[in-house]
Amino acid sequence: MGKQAIPRTTDVLSASEISQYVFCSCAWQLRRLGYEPESPSLETGKHAHVALGEQIESLERIARISRWCAGIGILILSVTVLFFFMGVIR
Repeated sequence: MGKQAIPRTTDVLSASEISQYVFCSCAWQLRRLGYEPESPSLETGKHAHVALGEQIESLERIARISRWCAGIGILILSVTVLFFFMGVIR
């Protein structure tokens, strides 16, 4: 069996817990009592989730930088057009 964890003391169920109960009521009850499952697949899944989270953070950072670059480009274009119509640039 899995390792012993801290048992749940709340009577409030989350939607995820209800889904777990419907899938396997025995596993849900054991988890509720504080037993955590041990499985190589679970560890693989946890590592995959961490890697995916890091990729998403990286993409969000790239998107932020792209928005800044686009804003600076629009600013430079606007100033250039303004100078052109003012006759500063020909």
